[in-house]
Amino acid sequence: MTKIVGVDVFPLALPSLDEAPRAYTTRPPWPSIYGNHRETLVVRLTADDGTAGWGEALAPVAPEVPAEIVRRLLAPVLLGADPRRVRPLRHQLGELMRERGHLGGHQADAIAAVDIALWDLAGKLAGLPVVDLLGGAFHREVPTYLSGLPGGADSERVAQARDWIGRGVRQVKVGLGYGVSADLATVSALREVHPDLRIAVDVHGVYGFADAVQLGRGLAERDAWFLEMPMAFEDVAGHADLAGRVDLPVALGESLRHRWEFQPFVVARAVGLLQPDIGRTGITEGLAIAQYAETHHLGVAPHHSAGLGLALAAGLHVAAACANLVAFEWHPTLFDTVNHILTVPIEATPAAIPLPMGPGLGVSVDVDAVDRYCTWRQR
Repeated sequence: MTKIVGVDVFPLALPSLDEAPRAYTTRPPWPSIYGNHRETLVVRLTADDGTAGWGEALAPVAPEVPAEIVRRLLAPVLLGADPRRVRPLRHQLGELMRERGHLGGHQADAIAAVDIALWDLAGKLAGLPVVDLLGGAFHREVPTYLSGLPGGADSERVAQARDWIGRGVRQVKVGLGYGVSADLATVSALREVHPDLRIAVDVHGVYGFADAVQLGRGLAERDAWFLEMPMAFEDVAGHADLAGRVDLPVALGESLRHRWEFQPFVVARAVGLLQPDIGRTGITEGLAIAQYAETHHLGVAPHHSAGLGLALAAGLHVAAACANLVAFEWHPTLFDTVNHILTVPIEATPAAIPLPMGPGLGVSVDVDAVDRYCTWRQR
């Protein structure tokens, strides 16, 4: 029997351009904390024949926290286990702290990294891409939407949109939340750029119910694509009420880790588009969420922001295996860093990202880069 003989954990911090020390702050009007370095968690599982599987969790703040969970709680279960039994192992890891209320959060992030590494290792041992282990690809090129258009003025966003449209982009998402009137003015300005441009809006949960309804109705009048994270992320009833009052899909899911967190939103018809991040759900649970959405005739548009190449590759394999895929998030201002830990870069086009098709995740890890950026300096 093939066995796992090594579990190595690498919390990474890629320095900022100005080489400032690691620090965390908020970016108003958005309430979440952000780091000035690109941070993530990478895990390596090694089989007794020397084959290594790699995984990554979306951990943009303090990746050392889920790293300790992997090292202290998950590694003892993994060592000696057969890595080809991916789903039973994933289930066992999820049960470790479930009774104590830790099915999500940092515990889930740690499990996501391990789960991705297990699929990568299982694929390499079988000589097959992960998407084939999942049952086959609906897409060899994963359709994307452009996420970003940063800027302090609408004129800057319009100029960027015109540039991207010239490169073939027809789907964009802009991060707003600066007040209903200002947000609608931005969308009105972008609406004039091209008649076929699909415009989605993400406001990071900053609005109360009344403002969310006003914004949603204004976006529908401007033929917007979807409204993401309009209110407090836990407010199922509020999102259900909002969804019944606005004529465009409400999208959410990047903060959710498993089916049981998505379930109340789906049952209440509070969500029209699900956005799991595979760097937070892992491959096993991410595909389960997508299939659960499919039973309710809902599409999925997987979230991807600050993850590096391993999380991206995992997300692409899940997206490719989804019959109900709408589009995959592509953030060009964050994409350059994606390939810093890969020996062969993942190349994106403005409309799609080709699915890596080698064994496992189909990517090769730059071990020296992982070691160089590791905050623990471990190998």
